Amino acid sequence: MSLFGFLAAGLIKFRGSHNSAVGRRLEPDMCKVPKTKLLRLLPPTSNGPVVHQETHTDDSEILSCTVKALKDGHIVAVPTDTIYGLACLAQNTEAVKKIYGVKERNGQKPLAICVGEIQDIFQYCKVKVKEELLRDLLPGPVTLVFERSEELNTNLNPFTSLVGVRIPDHAFMRRLCQMCGEPLALTSANISSQTSTVEVHEFQELWSKLAVVVDGGPIGDETRQGSTVIDLSVFGKYRVIRPGCALSATLDMLEHKYGMSEDSGEE
Repeated sequence: MSLFGFLAAGLIKFRGSHNSAVGRRLEPDMCKVPKTKLLRLLPPTSNGPVVHQETHTDDSEILSCTVKALKDGHIVAVPTDTIYGLACLAQNTEAVKKIYGVKERNGQKPLAICVGEIQDIFQYCKVKVKEELLRDLLPGPVTLVFERSEELNTNLNPFTSLVGVRIPDHAFMRRLCQMCGEPLALTSANISSQTSTVEVHEFQELWSKLAVVVDGGPIGDETRQGSTVIDLSVFGKYRVIRPGCALSATLDMLEHKYGMSEDSGEE
């Protein structure tokens, strides 16, 4: 069984959000066609014995197809531990431009990056907290903001020296980042300023602009809150940028275990 569950045995190709859909098996050569593919992930079953068939191969194919789309400079939609997201390779400037266009997002609003391992954070960020703190909060529904390192694409958020970094508590996302071998730029799967999405049909109007839509089923809850965003770029201080879905637990950890205090912004 894979880390992130079973792949449903169907694939649906979309030529546009209003066209009819035809289900078929995922085949390797389909990854070469830049038309939207809906790839369905199902959670592992908890009832009865596990039947080992072609799930491992299928899991490998869905990851390989999504990685290839990203490596080819396309935008994909993915499930996370909070809401659905749009992703591209953060080091690919043209792909970053595309993701702003798809979302109709203000170019002065930053994108977070998503990585697969704690050690990746040190490569792309200048970290001023203990590694233990990172491991206490990540993987999880938290975006931590640090000063960016010189390794990160200078055309990603060129208007700020800071960058937010995520490791979602979602096995598919972590494996995807690991296979890409570089950070993903990640933002919510919706038109800018519209409601966050927790099921793929809720952003169906975007499908025709995406190479792959990974359907992980319903995620999140009725609040539709994204990750809690915390600025940790000042030593010993924290600043809440967005309350998100994990604020209370995050602040309790920062204040009581690590003795950090809120940054008032005053010198």
